[in-house]
Amino acid sequence: MSQDSTTVPETTRKLSGRRRREIVAVLLFSGGPIFESSIPLSVFGIDRQDAGVPRYRLLVCAGEDVPLRTTGGLELTAPYGLEALSRAGTVVVPAWRSITQPPPTAALDALRRAHEEGARIVGLCTGAFVLAAAGLLDGRPATTHWMYAPTLAKRYPSVHVDPRELFVDDGDVLTSAGTAAGIDLCLHIVRTDHGADAAGALARRLVVPPRRSGGQERYLDRSLPEEIGADPLAEVVAWALEHLHEQFDVETLAARAYMSRRTFDRRFRSLTGSAPLQWLITQRVLQAQRLLETSDYSVDEVAGRCGFRSPVALRGHFRRQLGSSPAAYRAAYRARRPQSGVADRPERSERPDRTDRPERSDRFERAELGEQRSGEPAVMAMRRTALAGAHAVAGPIMTTPPPHSGHGGHITQSASHGGHGGGHLGSGGPDPGKPESDLYTPRLPGQRERPVG
Repeated sequence: MSQDSTTVPETTRKLSGRRRREIVAVLLFSGGPIFESSIPLSVFGIDRQDAGVPRYRLLVCAGEDVPLRTTGGLELTAPYGLEALSRAGTVVVPAWRSITQPPPTAALDALRRAHEEGARIVGLCTGAFVLAAAGLLDGRPATTHWMYAPTLAKRYPSVHVDPRELFVDDGDVLTSAGTAAGIDLCLHIVRTDHGADAAGALARRLVVPPRRSGGQERYLDRSLPEEIGADPLAEVVAWALEHLHEQFDVETLAARAYMSRRTFDRRFRSLTGSAPLQWLITQRVLQAQRLLETSDYSVDEVAGRCGFRSPVALRGHFRRQLGSSPAAYRAAYRARRPQSGVADRPERSERPDRTDRPERSDRFERAELGEQRSGEPAVMAMRRTALAGAHAVAGPIMTTPPPHSGHGGHITQSASHGGHGGGHLGSGGPDPGKPESDLYTPRLPGQRERPVG
C-alpha cells in the first residue's frame, strides 16, 4: 500500500503512565560531535510558542559517568542522568563517539527499558549504532551516514540498512543520516506530533527548508569501510575503481583476487555489507553522475565511459538508483548550478529517453542489452533467458524487508527507492510509469523488500 508524506506509522506499544509525550530526553556521551548533539537541543529545548511552535520539555541526560568532552575541547555538564529517561516519551541519541567502540551497558539497558515502556527512540547519524547495539533495530529498516552504512550493515546483519535515505521512520524507532539530516528528522517529528504548520514555523525560525527532497545518494562517493584498507581485496577494489570505463564483471574481479565467485561474493559482502555486483553497478552509476555534471559527453558516450554495455543499460540503472533519466538529471543539475569549467567544445545533442514505448520484462531486456554467449544470436539469447527468467533479478545496494509483525509501517525520506538491478552489469531498463519531472521528489514505499544478492 502506498503512503503519502503525511502518513505516520502507528507505534506498537502504549506509553506507560509515568512517561509524557511532550518530554524529550537527549542522551549525550563523551566524545560526541557538538553539531549533532546541538540539533535536538535547539529543536526541542527552546520555547518558540510565540512563533506557533508547541513547546516540548527537554531533559539533557548523561549516558555515562565521565566528563562529557566534545569536539573543540569543550566540556559539557548534563543536568540529568540515565534515570531521567524514565519520564521521556521520546529519547534521542544524537551521535556516538566511535563506530568501533561498544556503548555503555547501562545506557543500552535504559534505552531498551524506555522502548519497552512505549517511548519513541531516535538515533541521529552514528546514534544508529547505539540503537543497533541495544537490539532496537533488529529486523527493522534504518539508515545512518552513508560512509558508515556498510559498517552498520556488516556488524548488525539483522538491520536492514539503506544508505540512500535522509531518515527512516519505522513508527517507534527512527534513524537519520549524517549531520544536517538530523534536522530533517527532528522537523519530521514535530510535523508528526503537531502538524505541518508547526513544523513549517519551526523551519522558518531555523532558516532551513521545512522538508528537504532527495536522499544521500547525491553525496555518495567511492569510499569503502576503513577496515578494507588492510585486506587483500583492497587491491582488487582499487583496480575496479580505476577501470570503470572498461566492461568487466564480478567473475573478472574474483579471478584477480584468486578466488572462486562464491568465495569472492561472501568475502566482499562481509567487508562492505553489499554484494559485489550491486556495489559495482553503483560505482558505475556514480561515475555517470560525475560525467553528466562535469562534461558535455552525450548520454551514449557517458554509458561507454562508465563500462555499461549500452545507453539503455545506463538509463535503467540510473533511473532505479536516482529516480531520473540521465538527461533529466543533467538538465536539473545545470538548472540549479550554472556550468563552469566544462570543456569548450560544442555540446552534443542527446537522444531523448524513449518513455513512450511499452515496457518489456527483464529477461528480454537482458538479451537486448547484449548479455548473451559469444556468437549467440540475440533471438537465441532471448529464448535462453526466457527459460532462466527466474534468475534475472538482482536487488539494489541495500533494501528494506517485507512487512514484519510487531512493527508499524515505515516512512523514508529519499529521492530514490531503487527497484531491481539486472543480473548483469550491463542490464537495466526504465521504471514503468516513472515521470521525467519528479527528480529529487521524496518517495514513500509501502512495501519492504528483503536484501538480495
